[in-house]
Amino acid sequence: MITINGRGALRARLDQLLREVAKFGVVGGIGTLVNLVVFNLVRHTTDLPVVRASIIATAVAICCNYVGFRYFTYRDRDKSGRTKEMTLFLLFSVVGLIIENGVLYAATYGFGFDTPLQSNVFKFLGIGIATLFRFWSYRTWVFRALPAREAVADAESFLEDSALRDSLAEDQPSSAKGRG
Repeated sequence: MITINGRGALRARLDQLLREVAKFGVVGGIGTLVNLVVFNLVRHTTDLPVVRASIIATAVAICCNYVGFRYFTYRDRDKSGRTKEMTLFLLFSVVGLIIENGVLYAATYGFGFDTPLQSNVFKFLGIGIATLFRFWSYRTWVFRALPAREAVADAESFLEDSALRDSLAEDQPSSAKGRG
Protein backbone atom coordinates (compact mmCIF):
# COMPACT_ATOMS: atom_id res chain seq x y z
CA MET A 1 0.00 0.00 0.00
CA ILE A 2 1.29 3.45 -0.91
CA THR A 3 1.17 6.03 1.84
CA ILE A 4 0.22 9.65 1.32
CA ASN A 5 3.90 10.58 1.41
CA GLY A 6 4.57 7.84 -1.13
CA ARG A 7 1.86 9.20 -3.44
CA GLY A 8 3.26 12.70 -3.08
CA ALA A 9 6.75 11.51 -3.90
CA LEU A 10 5.47 9.50 -6.87
CA ARG A 11 3.50 12.51 -8.12
CA ALA A 12 6.56 14.76 -7.74
CA ARG A 13 8.74 12.30 -9.68
CA LEU A 14 6.11 12.01 -12.41
CA ASP A 15 5.82 15.82 -12.65
CA GLN A 16 9.60 16.09 -12.86
CA LEU A 17 9.72 13.45 -15.61
CA LEU A 18 6.99 15.24 -17.58
CA ARG A 19 8.89 18.56 -17.33
CA GLU A 20 12.04 16.78 -18.49
CA VAL A 21 10.23 15.19 -21.44
CA ALA A 22 8.74 18.58 -22.39
CA LYS A 23 12.14 20.32 -22.25
CA PHE A 24 13.74 17.43 -24.16
CA GLY A 25 10.96 17.81 -26.73
CA VAL A 26 11.59 21.54 -27.17
CA VAL A 27 15.31 21.01 -27.74
CA GLY A 28 14.64 17.94 -29.88
CA GLY A 29 12.07 19.84 -31.94
CA ILE A 30 14.56 22.61 -32.65
CA GLY A 31 17.21 19.98 -33.43
CA THR A 32 14.82 18.19 -35.79
CA LEU A 33 14.09 21.45 -37.58
CA VAL A 34 17.83 22.19 -37.90
CA ASN A 35 18.44 18.62 -39.07
CA LEU A 36 15.76 18.72 -41.77
CA VAL A 37 16.65 22.22 -43.01
CA VAL A 38 20.35 21.40 -43.29
CA PHE A 39 19.53 18.03 -44.89
CA ASN A 40 17.38 19.63 -47.57
CA LEU A 41 19.85 22.47 -48.19
CA VAL A 42 22.75 20.04 -48.62
CA ARG A 43 20.67 17.63 -50.67
CA HIS A 44 19.41 20.28 -53.09
CA THR A 45 22.54 22.43 -53.39
CA THR A 46 25.18 19.69 -53.73
CA ASP A 47 25.59 16.40 -55.53
CA LEU A 48 26.18 14.45 -52.31
CA PRO A 49 24.30 11.17 -51.96
CA VAL A 50 21.24 11.29 -49.72
CA VAL A 51 22.76 9.47 -46.72
CA ARG A 52 25.92 11.62 -46.74
CA ALA A 53 23.78 14.75 -46.80
CA SER A 54 21.82 13.30 -43.89
CA ILE A 55 24.96 12.54 -41.86
CA ILE A 56 26.13 16.15 -42.28
CA ALA A 57 22.71 17.43 -41.19
CA THR A 58 22.64 15.10 -38.18
CA ALA A 59 26.12 16.26 -37.11
CA VAL A 60 25.02 19.92 -37.21
CA ALA A 61 21.88 19.08 -35.22
CA ILE A 62 23.94 17.16 -32.62
CA CYS A 63 26.02 20.29 -31.96
CA CYS A 64 22.88 22.43 -31.55
CA ASN A 65 21.26 19.82 -29.33
CA TYR A 66 24.22 19.59 -26.94
CA VAL A 67 23.95 23.30 -26.21
CA GLY A 68 20.18 23.01 -25.69
CA PHE A 69 20.39 19.95 -23.49
CA ARG A 70 23.26 21.21 -21.32
CA TYR A 71 21.95 24.75 -20.80
CA PHE A 72 18.18 24.19 -20.90
CA THR A 73 16.91 20.64 -20.46
CA TYR A 74 19.58 19.36 -18.05
CA ARG A 75 20.97 22.61 -16.63
CA ASP A 76 20.30 21.40 -13.07
CA ARG A 77 22.28 18.18 -13.54
CA ASP A 78 25.83 17.40 -12.45
CA LYS A 79 28.35 19.62 -14.24
CA SER A 80 31.52 18.30 -12.62
CA GLY A 81 32.81 16.04 -15.41
CA ARG A 82 32.36 17.99 -18.64
CA THR A 83 34.95 15.99 -20.60
CA LYS A 84 33.29 12.72 -19.65
CA GLU A 85 29.86 14.23 -20.31
CA MET A 86 30.84 15.41 -23.80
CA THR A 87 32.52 12.10 -24.61
CA LEU A 88 29.42 10.14 -23.60
CA PHE A 89 27.17 12.63 -25.40
CA LEU A 90 29.16 12.18 -28.61
CA LEU A 91 29.25 8.40 -28.21
CA PHE A 92 25.47 8.09 -27.76
CA SER A 93 24.87 10.73 -30.44
CA VAL A 94 26.88 8.67 -32.92
CA VAL A 95 24.78 5.61 -32.06
CA GLY A 96 21.68 7.77 -32.64
CA LEU A 97 23.19 8.98 -35.93
CA ILE A 98 23.66 5.37 -37.02
CA ILE A 99 20.07 4.48 -36.07
CA GLU A 100 18.66 7.57 -37.79
CA ASN A 101 20.67 7.21 -40.97
CA GLY A 102 20.33 3.42 -40.99
CA VAL A 103 16.58 3.87 -41.47
CA LEU A 104 17.21 6.31 -44.33
CA TYR A 105 19.85 4.03 -45.85
CA ALA A 106 17.52 1.01 -45.76
CA ALA A 107 14.67 2.99 -47.30
CA THR A 108 16.85 4.53 -50.02
CA TYR A 109 19.12 1.68 -51.02
CA GLY A 110 17.14 -1.31 -49.76
CA PHE A 111 13.68 -0.31 -50.98
CA GLY A 112 14.46 2.36 -53.60
CA PHE A 113 12.59 5.20 -51.85
CA ASP A 114 14.66 8.12 -53.16
CA THR A 115 12.30 10.97 -54.02
CA PRO A 116 12.74 14.14 -51.95
CA LEU A 117 9.43 13.50 -50.16
CA GLN A 118 10.29 9.86 -49.41
CA SER A 119 13.76 10.83 -48.19
CA ASN A 120 12.26 13.40 -45.81
CA VAL A 121 9.66 10.94 -44.52
CA PHE A 122 12.27 8.28 -43.77
CA LYS A 123 14.70 10.86 -42.40
CA PHE A 124 11.96 12.00 -40.01
CA LEU A 125 11.10 8.39 -39.07
CA GLY A 126 14.78 7.70 -38.35
CA ILE A 127 14.98 10.83 -36.19
CA GLY A 128 11.96 9.61 -34.21
CA ILE A 129 13.40 6.16 -33.55
CA ALA A 130 16.82 7.58 -32.67
CA THR A 131 15.18 10.13 -30.34
CA LEU A 132 13.81 7.37 -28.13
CA PHE A 133 17.30 5.93 -27.77
CA ARG A 134 18.83 9.37 -27.19
CA PHE A 135 16.32 10.31 -24.48
CA TRP A 136 17.05 7.13 -22.55
CA SER A 137 20.83 7.30 -22.97
CA TYR A 138 21.25 11.02 -22.31
CA ARG A 139 19.21 11.01 -19.10
CA THR A 140 20.69 7.71 -17.89
CA TRP A 141 24.37 8.10 -18.76
CA VAL A 142 25.23 11.61 -19.96
CA PHE A 143 23.32 14.18 -17.90
CA ARG A 144 23.18 12.29 -14.61
CA ALA A 145 20.88 13.56 -11.90
CA LEU A 146 22.34 14.95 -8.74
CA PRO A 147 21.22 13.20 -5.55
CA ALA A 148 17.78 14.24 -4.37
CA ARG A 149 17.82 17.13 -1.92
CA GLU A 150 15.88 15.07 0.63
CA ALA A 151 18.42 12.25 0.49
CA VAL A 152 21.27 14.68 1.00
CA ALA A 153 19.45 16.39 3.87
CA ASP A 154 18.71 13.03 5.53
CA ALA A 155 22.34 11.97 5.21
CA GLU A 156 23.56 15.29 6.61
CA SER A 157 21.17 15.14 9.57
CA PHE A 158 22.19 11.53 10.26
CA LEU A 159 25.86 12.54 10.26
CA GLU A 160 25.14 15.53 12.51
CA ASP A 161 23.15 13.34 14.95
CA SER A 162 25.89 10.73 14.96
CA ALA A 163 28.57 13.36 15.58
CA LEU A 164 26.46 14.86 18.40
CA ARG A 165 26.03 11.43 20.07
CA ASP A 166 29.78 10.78 19.80
CA SER A 167 30.51 14.21 21.24
CA LEU A 168 28.11 13.68 24.17
CA ALA A 169 29.58 10.24 24.88
CA GLU A 170 33.07 11.72 25.05
CA ASP A 171 31.93 14.47 27.46
CA GLN A 172 30.51 12.04 30.05
CA PRO A 173 32.73 11.01 32.97
CA SER A 174 34.30 7.56 32.70
CA SER A 175 32.09 6.13 35.50
CA ALA A 176 28.95 7.11 33.58
CA LYS A 177 30.26 5.39 30.45
CA GLY A 178 30.53 2.04 32.23
CA ARG A 179 26.93 2.09 33.48
CA GLY A 180 25.24 2.80 30.14
